[in-house]
Amino acid sequence: MGWWQVNADTLARSRFVLSPHAEAFAALKLLHSGDGAHPGEQSWLRAHLPGHRARLAADPVTALLVRAGLGRHWIADFLTPTPRAGETFEDGVARIRATAPADARAHLRVSLGGGPLPAALDRDDLPERAAGLLTQVWEETVRPTWERRRRVLEADVAARTAQVSQGGWAAALDALRPGMRWLGESRLQVNQHEYPPREISGAQLVLVPVTPQTGWVAWEEPDHYAVVYPCAGALAGTLGPTPAPAALGPLLGRTRARILVLLATPLTTTQLVALTGRPLGSVGGHLRVLREAGLVERRRTGKSVWYERTAAGRILVDAGRR
Repeated sequence: MGWWQVNADTLARSRFVLSPHAEAFAALKLLHSGDGAHPGEQSWLRAHLPGHRARLAADPVTALLVRAGLGRHWIADFLTPTPRAGETFEDGVARIRATAPADARAHLRVSLGGGPLPAALDRDDLPERAAGLLTQVWEETVRPTWERRRRVLEADVAARTAQVSQGGWAAALDALRPGMRWLGESRLQVNQHEYPPREISGAQLVLVPVTPQTGWVAWEEPDHYAVVYPCAGALAGTLGPTPAPAALGPLLGRTRARILVLLATPLTTTQLVALTGRPLGSVGGHLRVLREAGLVERRRTGKSVWYERTAAGRILVDAGRR
């Protein structure tokens, strides 16, 4: 297993960061795999995968670069610069462009498992090609929905921060992504690969959510380390619009119908505010009406209040979809 030695000061200074560049790279990973983890991702792939594959078919060098860079057990380091707070997509992709060609080739050899670099990749324009592809992915598949994605990510951060306050960092880190857990004795397991441990005490550690159900770790020694993780499953299915069945709108009102659809899995009021874009008072009022009608119930876990559909709410949504 791969683990990092993290002292108390580093953990205390760690923070959650949103990264447009990480979101774009996660989208590229999803396009590369072609396998959606849930209906939201599958719908997104149906919309964007044909165009992505057509572009790569017309550019075999970049297609080979993607296959080599997204290795089975290791991602070429230059493709995943460590996210920084407040960084724009353009800031992140500029760091890819600034990679020395020799370093890019060396990173690709590592992602290929130490094997030889294909002759077609023995060239100096690899950073520019990678930056250009990521820019296409950003502009065509992520940027149009970035504000919605950002609200989803902010909701995830709010939920994780509440988890830290209730159960401490160990509980929050254990739930962050598959293969990650707090081992005790200042050791953080970041994945299940057999890599040498890293001493990161004193460095800046950031935790970066992305909406596609994927993740990775990144670092720029000795000062910057990142864990990129998939946002909570309850939120991950919202990459695209979440329309309510047409029949529910006239019956409940459009906003209440949408809230009832979103509550297929438990959500907090804060998460619903982020997902709907409605003010807190408005969401609270709609939840009260839905509870009084017996369509939604609430439960408390620690300091958080979670809402979900009742059996009657599920029956109503299912009936509206027929």
